Amino acid sequence: MKVEIWSDIACPFCYIGKRRLENALEQFPNKEQVEIVWHSFELDPNAKYDEGKDIHDILSAKYGRDRDWAIQMSEQVSAMAKEEGLDFDFSKNVPANTFNAHRLIHLANKHGKQDEAKERLLKAYFTEGQDVDSKQVLVKLGEEIGLNTIEIEKMLDSDEFGYDVRVDEQEANHIGVRGVPFFVVNRKYGISGAQPLEVFTDTLNKAWSEEHPLEIVNDNGVGMCSPDGTCEV
Repeated sequence: MKVEIWSDIACPFCYIGKRRLENALEQFPNKEQVEIVWHSFELDPNAKYDEGKDIHDILSAKYGRDRDWAIQMSEQVSAMAKEEGLDFDFSKNVPANTFNAHRLIHLANKHGKQDEAKERLLKAYFTEGQDVDSKQVLVKLGEEIGLNTIEIEKMLDSDEFGYDVRVDEQEANHIGVRGVPFFVVNRKYGISGAQPLEVFTDTLNKAWSEEHPLEIVNDNGVGMCSPDGTCEV
């Protein structure tokens, strides 16, 4: 069974949704047979670090609200994250373009470390306040999950995996993804947003039962009673 996820590094609900899916998988008896695939999605392809402006300045400007409102929103999201065991620190957050971070995830996927890269980048962005558009930071984070330093630097100095990022985003547009996180189970069921745990659990069970219907090994009616009251011995 395959679960595909479109998400961005700079999306707090993507981190929360990731953890909720993982918690649902812990309760799923067939967890080992579930393949997780991460797809790129940039909430703001033109984002860039603006020295002197923090995330609260950016949010207040984006939504036309005051700074106090932005701080309150961040606190609410942080409280939601804490319920999932995540420690968000928006006071240290460095707003950044995430294109190169997505390319690093594609490189990690080449080595079977896609989920590790996604987790490390999200933690770096939301908890540690690292600049995920910095070459130095990306190299360090890649090294931490076991990627080769030279290979990371070569990728960042080229346009490698840029096409893969764009393909993911085009596919998101094709299937109607308008916001992230967006989870697709077996290309049949879509979950939009960081939904409650039970939504993930129910969807996983439903998709699995359809993919693996109950096999009846004997249907001769012996040793059972039917709705009409007759019993076969």
